[in-house]
Amino acid sequence: MRDLYNAAVWLADRNLEQGRGNRNAIVTSEGAITYHGLLRLIFRAQNALGELGVRREERVALVLNDEPAFPAWFLGALRSGVVPVPLSTMLKGSELGEIIDDSLAQVIVMSAEYVPLLEEISSRAPNLRAAVIVGNTDVEAGVDIYRWDEFTDGTEARIAGTNRDSPAFWLYSSGTTGFPKGVMHRHYNLEATALTYASSVLRVTEEDIFYSAAKLFFAFGLGNSLTFPFAFGATTVLDPARATPKAVAVTAKAFRPTLFFGSPGLLASILDAGIERDVFSSFRLGVTAGEALPAEILKRFVSEYGFPIFDGIGSTEALHIFLSNQPDAVLPGTSGRPVEGYSLKLIDDMGDEIKEADVPGYLHVQGESIATGYWARSEATRNAFWGPWLKTGDVYVRSADGYYQFLGRNNDMIKMGGIWVSPAEVEGVLVEHQDVLEAAVVGSKNEDGLETTVAFIVPRSGHSVDQASIEEHCRARMASFKRPRKIVLVEELPKTATGKVQRYQLRSQLSSKDL
Repeated sequence: MRDLYNAAVWLADRNLEQGRGNRNAIVTSEGAITYHGLLRLIFRAQNALGELGVRREERVALVLNDEPAFPAWFLGALRSGVVPVPLSTMLKGSELGEIIDDSLAQVIVMSAEYVPLLEEISSRAPNLRAAVIVGNTDVEAGVDIYRWDEFTDGTEARIAGTNRDSPAFWLYSSGTTGFPKGVMHRHYNLEATALTYASSVLRVTEEDIFYSAAKLFFAFGLGNSLTFPFAFGATTVLDPARATPKAVAVTAKAFRPTLFFGSPGLLASILDAGIERDVFSSFRLGVTAGEALPAEILKRFVSEYGFPIFDGIGSTEALHIFLSNQPDAVLPGTSGRPVEGYSLKLIDDMGDEIKEADVPGYLHVQGESIATGYWARSEATRNAFWGPWLKTGDVYVRSADGYYQFLGRNNDMIKMGGIWVSPAEVEGVLVEHQDVLEAAVVGSKNEDGLETTVAFIVPRSGHSVDQASIEEHCRARMASFKRPRKIVLVEELPKTATGKVQRYQLRSQLSSKDL
């Protein structure tokens, strides 16, 4: 029999064994929870799972805010050998119901504010039989209703006999181009991200305080707000509020975090809002992911606020960041170099590895945190998981000194006059303009059926964007075939929960007569 191993024990019990029981694991606007208190909440979730009759390897859906109940239920499920399935709190009831039906989860745990969605969820997920509500609410639905505070946390619960490869949790992909897929992770994958990225890039200690604008329900936030702080006995700030520049400033003042995680768009918004420098004086490091961070935004932000920003790339399938700018190795406009513990390669259209520098290719990654596949999606699994390698779907180019630069997603690349154009490259030039806050570039067909480049631009606050000025700016900085043929001004860009621009929504706004 393989050696027993449980991710929740490694993340929670181990901190008590190492004498950190009285250290703060979680801080919120309502107070602090120590590692000893966290373990008691985990016991409560385990006992609740037992009372609800949830068996090992069955799924339990989580529609929870960033609040103590999330780590309690996520780790409680792992400790019991149950598979937690965190879901986006941004989804509608019908969307949640379809995903829960796909997962075959019979129990849902949800924050009280999402209870109005429960009736529609249950109508789409006929196997759902029970709901546990966190917070005060009165509700009637087609399932049995329980309240989280009705379960006791005093009785120590049993540790399931899991091992490193046992099924642990599922994360549903963001579904930007189709129905979300259930990405299946094993117990060891959480530790794998902590011993690679968190250790070698973030260099975490137990004195760190984590604050993530990215929420717990997806991979980036899960690592930032749960895996990494608990792996090192540090502290996580949990805030359910939407991370606007003002909200980030309030949280930074209140809790004095040392590590900050957000999207490139959030950094641009913070700069645009003019948040004072001393608000972020406690931060020793910031991290961005989701979209490529334009060099100009990186330089402006670091100059304004005085702490380094490491941009990188990860994925739901890889669980966290595997390619990143790192201490003493930051190159603006790139995703950096491979994180220690991961191997990367670029593949051409013929399936051969690209050895030369400065040649675009499809990015593949190998590492211990890679998912085992997609739930009930055999064809998609075969297409994405090539033996130990994960095909990311991103197009990159690698420089002679080993830095990787993002060019676009496979289906985002634009072919102008027979030459490939990188949306990320054009966007990086656009945000250098003094009037531009954010930009997204897409390809679309004109009335002659030819590919053309369209730039959607969000102006900075108090600025107006003059198309002639943009055209002159681009003419001085890029080849003619790369320049946008049309500029569309918008108030904001459509994005996923992870901060990725939903380019298909932008393309859908265009018709041939517009081009």
